[in-house]
Amino acid sequence: MNKENIKKVVLAYSGGLDTSIIIPWLKENYNGCEVIAVSGNVGQNDELVGLEEKALKTGASKLYVLDLTDEYVDEYIIPCVKAGAVYEEYLLGTSHARPCIAKGLVEIALKEGADAIVHGCTGKGNDQVRFELAIKHFAPNMPIIAPWREWSIKSREEEIDYAEAHNVPLKINRETNYSKDKNLWHLSHEGLDLEDPGNEPLYEKEGFLEMGVSPLKAPDEPTYITLDFEKGVPVALNDEKLSGKEIILKLNELGGANGIGLLDIVENRLVGMKCRGVYETPGGSILYKAHSVLESICLDKMTLHEKQKLAITFGELVYNGQWFTPLREALSAFVDKTQERVTGKVRLKLYKGNMINAGVWSPYSLYSEEIATFGESDYNQADAAGFINLYGLPIKVQALVDGK
Repeated sequence: MNKENIKKVVLAYSGGLDTSIIIPWLKENYNGCEVIAVSGNVGQNDELVGLEEKALKTGASKLYVLDLTDEYVDEYIIPCVKAGAVYEEYLLGTSHARPCIAKGLVEIALKEGADAIVHGCTGKGNDQVRFELAIKHFAPNMPIIAPWREWSIKSREEEIDYAEAHNVPLKINRETNYSKDKNLWHLSHEGLDLEDPGNEPLYEKEGFLEMGVSPLKAPDEPTYITLDFEKGVPVALNDEKLSGKEIILKLNELGGANGIGLLDIVENRLVGMKCRGVYETPGGSILYKAHSVLESICLDKMTLHEKQKLAITFGELVYNGQWFTPLREALSAFVDKTQERVTGKVRLKLYKGNMINAGVWSPYSLYSEEIATFGESDYNQADAAGFINLYGLPIKVQALVDGK
């Protein structure tokens, strides 16, 4: 990439530390190029306040704020819920937001005739891969600038020094400088004391948690909720028909108030290193739990077990930035087929960080009380003898051979 050819760029802009200092850095290092800031709104609402003023003040020529919330929920989150996709317990909050945002970035870059797309992801993280693979899918010849892979800045402390030297306003300070990512699905915390896996997260400290409370501070009385699904898609909460986004937002409130959805893990990043993160995913945790409970009565054993195996692959694809790939699309087609009869209602009891089953119903339930009962039924228990003889025949033959 010849820097002389870079006259106009589109920047993935959050207003956080990284992207705030990137604007003046680009102007210093890329011939005073025009910087168009683009923020993809995936539910980080409070972080959008004052964003345009800040972007313009730090040197951007304009700011686009793209409302991607419904698209994010319907086209990225819900497919992952239906798949049961998880990466090492992590519910993919940052992972499935990135391809959604990147798609919007490319649309603006093509509309504006930009010479390159810029992101603020570090060279240590997963997000650089997620953004760039999505960009390659939609604009395979678009140059990509990643300042963290070019500049001499080595740490967040040096970033703050640069911001102060260039009069870039910041909402953080050196003592509370956690690296966070927030959207309508989750909030992640990394850095500072969390870099030592031996340190317990400060769940009870005022201001640490933003989407809920510690289970220790949750109410002493449980909260009951019901969720209705149609073909694996959540359609109602407490018998009120709502959109997927509305359900998630309300579940965030209910789950957060009851201390639901906290996760503290050391995960294996795509680039090879282990990294410790603390996640808040109150509504998402409830959705995954309820969906799993409903599947337990709607899916036959072989389909359920195969789906659980493929969920690992699905989660890895999403985590590794491979959303726009033939394999992910093929797995989604498989998942959609499995969901044709995942319709019904689930009741959960939320209590101090716990999600307790409290009932499940479906017109397609494969559970038969008449067969499973411990009382009298039409099930012929004597049939089991022949089955066991055939099922155990290889073991018997092996034992006879070994006995010789």
